[in-house]
Amino acid sequence: MSTINYDLTKIKAFVFDVDGVLSPDSIPLSPEGVPMRMVNIKDGYALNLAARHGYGLAIITGGDTEAVRLRFERLGIKHIYMKSHTKMNDFNDYIAKTGYKPEEIIYAGDDLPDYHVMQTVGLSVAPADAAVEIRSIAKYISHRKGGDGVARDVIEQVMKTQGKWMGDEAFGW
Repeated sequence: MSTINYDLTKIKAFVFDVDGVLSPDSIPLSPEGVPMRMVNIKDGYALNLAARHGYGLAIITGGDTEAVRLRFERLGIKHIYMKSHTKMNDFNDYIAKTGYKPEEIIYAGDDLPDYHVMQTVGLSVAPADAAVEIRSIAKYISHRKGGDGVARDVIEQVMKTQGKWMGDEAFGW
């Protein structure tokens, strides 16, 4: 049973911020000053399973690290927006390219650059440690912190509601 107060049968796509959502909001820097990110393996599995089931998936991040692009491409995410200065512009591009309606989309964000997209989508999600302004507009606040399974939390609830979680595809990569 879902803990999300939204009709999850409508959901066809998931869009995620990276820093503070798919990775913790504290990140080490390489000696060259490049942000190094940690990712959650269970998030990765859920993202890949969602991709194999045909859900739309996108990343919209202000970051610009090739490792991030490679990680999410390998999981099956085709729409990756890096160096996003205005996330609403990239979100509108994603909708134009895919034809999804806002009410069919979950967007998970943690800080002010995510604010306008979160006001637009059907189901806005915030990690437990998101900025107060983001938690105040989120329709669902995950019990997980950023980088600690937020994607797994929402993808699993959607797929269970839609009867797709434990199908044959769940037992492999």
